[in-house]
Amino acid sequence: MNGLIVETVTLCSICEEMGVEPGDRLLAVNNHPLRDIIDYSYHTAAADELLLEVAKPDGEVWELEIEREPGEPLGLTFPAPEPARCRNNCVFCFVHQLPRGLRKPLYVKDEDYRLSFLNGNYVTLANLKAPELARIIDQRLSPLYISVHATNPALREQLLGRPGIPPILDQLRELAAARISMHTQVVLCPGLNDGLELERTVDDLAGLYPAVQSLAVVPLGLTRHRGRLPQLTPVDTDYARAFVTTWGPRAKALKKRLGEPFLFLADEFYLKGGVPFPPLREYGDLPQIENGVGMVPLFLRDAAQVLRTARPVGDLRVTVVTGVSAVGFVGAFLARLEERTGARIVPLAVKNRLFGESVTVSGLVAGNDIMAALEGVEIGAGLLVPDVMLKEGEGLFLDDVPLEELQGRLGRPVLTFDGTPRGCYRALRQMARLGAGNSAPASP
Repeated sequence: MNGLIVETVTLCSICEEMGVEPGDRLLAVNNHPLRDIIDYSYHTAAADELLLEVAKPDGEVWELEIEREPGEPLGLTFPAPEPARCRNNCVFCFVHQLPRGLRKPLYVKDEDYRLSFLNGNYVTLANLKAPELARIIDQRLSPLYISVHATNPALREQLLGRPGIPPILDQLRELAAARISMHTQVVLCPGLNDGLELERTVDDLAGLYPAVQSLAVVPLGLTRHRGRLPQLTPVDTDYARAFVTTWGPRAKALKKRLGEPFLFLADEFYLKGGVPFPPLREYGDLPQIENGVGMVPLFLRDAAQVLRTARPVGDLRVTVVTGVSAVGFVGAFLARLEERTGARIVPLAVKNRLFGESVTVSGLVAGNDIMAALEGVEIGAGLLVPDVMLKEGEGLFLDDVPLEELQGRLGRPVLTFDGTPRGCYRALRQMARLGAGNSAPASP
């Protein structure tokens, strides 16, 4: 039996009043069988008269005729779809570089066009079947987020570690002809898909603008757990500086030619190369921010706004955890925030022992690494941790260390914040309200 298991039913909603309950299975809408929540959204989006086929747990099947006001929600939610598994063997795949002992979901490689549409997950389309491509076009699943890496078919097969995959340009052209919007990315591997190959890829994708709305170039990430994986060259300081010097002007030239920002370089290139960021306006409406593009310029703008309105919080010392790559701009903001609030705010850049010190982003900082970095450190009244380091809704670090364990070992409050300057300032004020004790050395 197909269909969707009902997860929750909103009180006083149409479906609640008609007796639909969590655990029921919604089989069809207007005689259209449901494969997933995309089908549900598609078939309920515009129709105000609906026929729902609902299977109860005891096997009884109800047919519910519904008339609703335009746009009135039915009140149902469903679990997220189980992601389709990736069959690629990308030479730079981060999952292949994970150490043992982490949470099982971290080892799952997904390659699902549905999650690309629903959540902005990047997919290669290498596993896409003809009926799935037809569904994308028929149901207008737009925008999609697509990992291109190279438009040269032979090179792309090498990068994805899989022969015989469909030529990506053919797929993109078919989607473009159907007016499906796309955001694309290239994971840059020095010596493989840079140089002339990158020029070819950029030119090919820019030729599909405006259907291809943006292209982000992000550096590959290498951990110390590569083992028997192919040898790859990391992006170091000199490479990053030269890359920005070359491609920054080309991004500006493309913007002038196309009329809108199109080519974006990941923040990590600027941080690694010690190169100034472009103005925030050069990032348009930040289409690639979830891909680490434009986060720092946005942080700097928001920091300036917070500093204009920040007020004293009293005599207080706190420690703020950050990744190594972020400590420069975060530390500069915290120094200014000290001046405005009168508090002592100390940034703590945590070296990544779990993945290796070449991994410097805040989102991959582990709980045990924080504890190690805090040994003998005077943290003050408490610790502030950006929530990007934790699994959403569960309070767990990547290495399964609970936030409560960190707090218990420190003997001080540990507060999380949303990673923005405003979030940090709010957490600082919350810590001040807690009035938690005097400064003392941490003893993890």
